[in-house]
Amino acid sequence: MTDLHALALPAADHALTWLTDRCDGELDRARQLVDRLKAAPPTSATDVLQQWNDIAIALGNAGSVSSLMAEVHPQPAVREAAESAMQRVDAFSTDLGLDRDLFDIVSGLPTDGLEPSARRLHERALRDFRRSGVDRDEGVRARLKELAEQELLTGQEFGRNIREDVRTITVTPDQLAGLPQDWLDSHRAGEDGRVTVTTDYPDAIPVRTFAHDPQTRLAMAEAFLTVGWPANDAVLQRLFALRAEHASVLGYDTWADYDAEVKMIGAGSEIGAFIDRITELSGPSAQRDHQVLLTRKQQDEPGATAVEASDVQYYSEVVRREQYAVDGQLVRTYFDFTRVRQGLLDVTGRLFGLTWQQVEAPVWHEDVAAYDVLRDGARIGRIYLDLHPRDGKYKHAAQFDLVRGVRDRQLPEGVLVCNFNRGLMEHDEVVTLFHEFGHLVHHVLAGEQEWMTFSGVATEWDFVEAPSQMLEEWAWDADVLATFATNAEGETIPADLVHRMREADDFGKGFQARTQMFYAAVSLDFHVARHDDLTARLRQLQAKYSMFPYLAGTHMHTAFGHLDGYSSGYYTYMWSLVIAKDMFSAFDRDDLFAPAVAQRYRDRVLVPGGSKDAAVLVSNFLGRAYTFDAYAAWLAE
Repeated sequence: MTDLHALALPAADHALTWLTDRCDGELDRARQLVDRLKAAPPTSATDVLQQWNDIAIALGNAGSVSSLMAEVHPQPAVREAAESAMQRVDAFSTDLGLDRDLFDIVSGLPTDGLEPSARRLHERALRDFRRSGVDRDEGVRARLKELAEQELLTGQEFGRNIREDVRTITVTPDQLAGLPQDWLDSHRAGEDGRVTVTTDYPDAIPVRTFAHDPQTRLAMAEAFLTVGWPANDAVLQRLFALRAEHASVLGYDTWADYDAEVKMIGAGSEIGAFIDRITELSGPSAQRDHQVLLTRKQQDEPGATAVEASDVQYYSEVVRREQYAVDGQLVRTYFDFTRVRQGLLDVTGRLFGLTWQQVEAPVWHEDVAAYDVLRDGARIGRIYLDLHPRDGKYKHAAQFDLVRGVRDRQLPEGVLVCNFNRGLMEHDEVVTLFHEFGHLVHHVLAGEQEWMTFSGVATEWDFVEAPSQMLEEWAWDADVLATFATNAEGETIPADLVHRMREADDFGKGFQARTQMFYAAVSLDFHVARHDDLTARLRQLQAKYSMFPYLAGTHMHTAFGHLDGYSSGYYTYMWSLVIAKDMFSAFDRDDLFAPAVAQRYRDRVLVPGGSKDAAVLVSNFLGRAYTFDAYAAWLAE
């Protein structure tokens, strides 16, 4: 792959033209390939699948660029053009799945003699055709096409409302007592003597974690938990209705049944059972640590009877500082962003046998850094790091594809999109950075597949978080952190502090699991039942699953972006964590860089991409099927 070139991105003044040319050019190529296949289908099954693969490559190239640029490009006109291009890509993809002529060609192939990966591709294509509704009558297919178009438009509206609805609170400087000095230095009061603070992560997280004033924390929590309200409430109602009809037309009882069919969990009914299992497992730990929080809050407010949403981060930090001797403000002095970024590259390079070589290349914003990825001296891909907030940019943290790799055809290129401070980082942010970078590593290492369908992070969706969750462990290891975590005086973070940090992090894991199950229950419930009042149902689910009460006047669901991309499948984060804990048990905690297990993990779990079922990948690595044992033991510690 060394002679393959990375995608040449445009200069800023050519971005709009380049985007349209790239997306529409690849779409036109896909149309031509479809027409050629239908006009003269080869007699060889392998040749048909190769042409099918060519179509997938062209369609993927158009979709990857448009979905990325819609979220990150600083020019509104480019973001709007990218959303429009996504609509054209989605429409073509829908047409493809409903094309009876193509289905007849693919379904009629003789499969005797196909090598295993080609046979898997054929089976996957037939499955996807069926799930698209290709075998339904013309009227049903027309309605499925309409539904797919409306679902995309509605999802785009939902995401756009979140991106553009940045809320603020204004407070006096004394109401920010407790915030780190470097944060205060970058948030000076205006002429009116007040400080404006936004709901973007670099503001919201420190305020909710460190501000001593409960009214300030409450104001931030209320603002943060009403982003997207009221517009997105109606948008979500439309989206859920569209998905419910889509599933019903295809013969499924609920959207969750349709969605879960192609995941490890297998059936929508199993999601609720999994949520309840985790809720029960985490119960004792959740109750114990919740009482610790409440007892500590009562020292400040003797009459307190509950730990509110605006209290959780603050009192969790207080408990860690007072009972575990972990001061978050001290910890963050060891995590300068620039050193953390380089440390991440060094750690993952050593672990996976990679070199990240920074390159000068056109990018969409001056904050973005580009790196070629080398393995054994050969370039195997390129990554882009877009790690700081700006107006109009995606508000959370995620990995996006720019190019999906195909062996001897095109290099895998991925983009990490986050919203971190430029100075000192919270350790939680360091963990997030490691997590999201895990997706990027997976995308690149799995980018040398013959078949586009299996390239990159192409496993079942409830497995994709497991490799990233496992990589978080390296952000908690004292020896690993010692390679890059130093303060302004050049002092390395003490090993005993890291040990206490880990112990402190274990505090709250039970009630955090319950919170995750609350989110998972919302994700599931909103897709299996209709509710006239989503907020009222949210309150009921929070009371059932979360350890913390609903905060009056808030509407968390309207900025819960996973309701679009993950739909009914938010449970996948915890499902993946169960597997991640099991996979990590194979590593030597005293030497996380031990090459034999690291290489086996790289080559048996990451490199294959989606070419095998996730359960097979895990079994190939562990030498056995995965179990709940490691997760249950960790939860009980």
